Formats: sequence, C-alpha cells, structure tokens
Amino acid sequence: MYNSDVEGLDAFVQKYNVLNQEIGKVIVGQEAVIKEVLITIFSKGHCLLVGVPGLAKTLLVNTISDALGLNFNRIQFTPDLMPSDIIGSEILDETKNFKFIKGPLFANIILADEINRTPPKTQAALLEAMQEKSVTTAGQRFELDKPFFVLATQNPIEQEGTYPLPEAQLDRFMFNVWVDYPTYEEELQIVENTTSNSAVKLNSILNAEEIIYFQDLIRRIPVPKNVLEYAVKLSVKTRATDETAPELVKKFVSWGAGPRASQNLILAAKCHAAINGKYSPDIEDVQAVAIPILRHRLVRNYMAEAEGYSIERIIKEIL
Repeated sequence: MYNSDVEGLDAFVQKYNVLNQEIGKVIVGQEAVIKEVLITIFSKGHCLLVGVPGLAKTLLVNTISDALGLNFNRIQFTPDLMPSDIIGSEILDETKNFKFIKGPLFANIILADEINRTPPKTQAALLEAMQEKSVTTAGQRFELDKPFFVLATQNPIEQEGTYPLPEAQLDRFMFNVWVDYPTYEEELQIVENTTSNSAVKLNSILNAEEIIYFQDLIRRIPVPKNVLEYAVKLSVKTRATDETAPELVKKFVSWGAGPRASQNLILAAKCHAAINGKYSPDIEDVQAVAIPILRHRLVRNYMAEAEGYSIERIIKEIL
C-alpha cells in the first residue's frame, strides 16, 4: 500500500488527524476518550467504557464506525439475553436442512451496551469471540469480520440486578476508559447542537483494508530495550508478592496486573508514538497509556478503600 513503513506511518498520522476532525463534527469534547478508543482499534484491542448514562457513549461508537467506514451493531445486554441471541442460531430451512443465521456479533464494530446487565454465560460467549475472533456453534467454526472491535459499556451507578465482570474477564479489555461529564461550555454546545434540526453528514476517512494495514504496521514498530524493560517492570511492580513492589502496593493492592498488561502497554505505546509522529515509542508513551491499561487490572484491598486510596492514585504513585 505504501513504499515503506516510514511512509506508512507518515500517512497514518495524517489519516488520524483527519479522523479526529471528522469525529469532532459530532462529538463535543471527550478528546482523551476518543484518543483512547482509536488507539485500541489500531492496536487490535477491545475497550471498556465506564460512565453514567447520557454521556453519548453510543453516539461516540456510532460516529467512529461511520468515520472509519465500518459496519456497526449495537447489542443491548439484558438479564434474559442468551449466547445464541448474539452469536446466531441454526434454523431448519425449507429443504429441511439446518442453516446458520448469523447474529449481531458479525460486524466490524460491536457496542456491547451495559455488559454487566447480562448473565455470565452470555458475557463468556462475547469474551470468547473477542479472544478468538471467531465463534463456534453446533461444532462449526465461523470467522468474524475483520477488523473486529468490541466496545463494551458499563454503568457504574446501578448495581442492582447486575453481573459484574470477573477480574480475569476484565483483563481481556485493553483499555478501561472513564467517561466523565462534559464541562459547562461543552454542555452548552451539546445542547445547542442537539436541539436544532441540523444534521451532520460524516465522511468515511478509512476503509477496512487500510485499517488492517495500519494495525499490522503498528505491530511492526520497533521498541527499544529500555522501553520494553520499563513496561514489564511497571506491571511487575503492581504485584504485592514481588520483592520489587513498592511499600504502597504491598499495603494496598491484593492483586496486581498480569503479563497481558505488559503486552498491552507496549502495543498501546507503539500506537501512541505513531499518532504523535514518532517512529519508535519511548518511556513517556508507556506512561501516557498506563492508567487506562492498569486501572481494571489492579484489585485494591479493604485498607486502600478505608484510607481513600483510589486505583488511579496508586498507579500514579507507582509511575
């Protein structure tokens, strides 16, 4: 597609900036959230968005899929949702043969809305598809569309009638992105934009083939040894059982991050470097992505909660 990887990375920066402008036509503010979601897509990861209702999480995903020229499905997770409702099921056709009807999971971008509302059986079906990029039903394996990206949302307020994701399953998500309230100025603009009859038409900046090319290109970015060591040491220091762990971790953390955190720190740092026009990541790139990558991989103990130590504060002090 491009003559060299350097040329490809230069093109990636241009495309990324145009993509950001296009998304900005619809989404007001939320720059950090958009950046983290895009880094996840180009790093071949999946993302968990946590925020109260009404903060345009669905609109954000819809807008990104339009600007990326990808097809998009939204699945509203409910307590009675079964794995076959998302994967698809076999039906008898008119010739009395079984035929597989694909479920909503067969799209490029999946918005799994309120993933903590559905029982573990259905959560597991989604997480398996995220990991394997395929689904198995009635002994047959079906490949999912490429690129494939899951953006799950979780509502942090209502905990009644929910099934929180276990830590091992949370680990499948590359980023845990916290969506906060807009500022006063941003909210003014949002209300003005959404209460008039003006409709914004978005252009598709990329296509599936280009996205797959850029995903592979980011994997090819070389990483200096000191950056690799820094990322791994950072993960290791979150484990209270390790002798290099700081006193703060030994006191406040019951479970630390596993090797998947180290892998994701490097992949996200590569992408972070690429969008900033660098051909190789440095320690600052690892630090820039550390909080959303480690946030859902550390488990605080009761002492941390009693003393008001948040996960973010613990990560910042380790950094």
